[in-house]
Amino acid sequence: MKLFIDTNVLLDVLDNRQLHYADSAAIWTLAEKAEVEGYISAISFNNIFYIGRKRYSADSVRKTLVLLRDIFSVVALDEKILNQAVDSDFADFEDAIQYFSATRISADCIISRNLSHYKNTDIPVMTPREFFASSSGIMPPESDNP
Repeated sequence: MKLFIDTNVLLDVLDNRQLHYADSAAIWTLAEKAEVEGYISAISFNNIFYIGRKRYSADSVRKTLVLLRDIFSVVALDEKILNQAVDSDFADFEDAIQYFSATRISADCIISRNLSHYKNTDIPVMTPREFFASSSGIMPPESDNP
């Protein structure tokens, strides 16, 4: 199963956001264990670096980027995705790039906590918790989350 993981889910884990950490970390762990194909957009790297450098050292943030690169498959931002995002009616440009990155890889699902940002899309969008509650047949991993 191909899951496209929105930046906000990654940040739940990296920032240890208590309300969302466990479910988001379970998604991360599925990708890390190759129980699903986990994809992220190339723009997640600059978003995470931008946010992370405000709270952590540049060296620490770069180590995080290496970790992301090694666990997830990266969908490159190219001219086609950029044009689709620019020409779309998404209210948020970053979400448009995320969505068209997911369509590029024919994702089975987009995992995001911002469901309202992906209205009227052709790919199902679920929160991490909704994904595990769905009939996907995939159970959250045990507590050995990142």
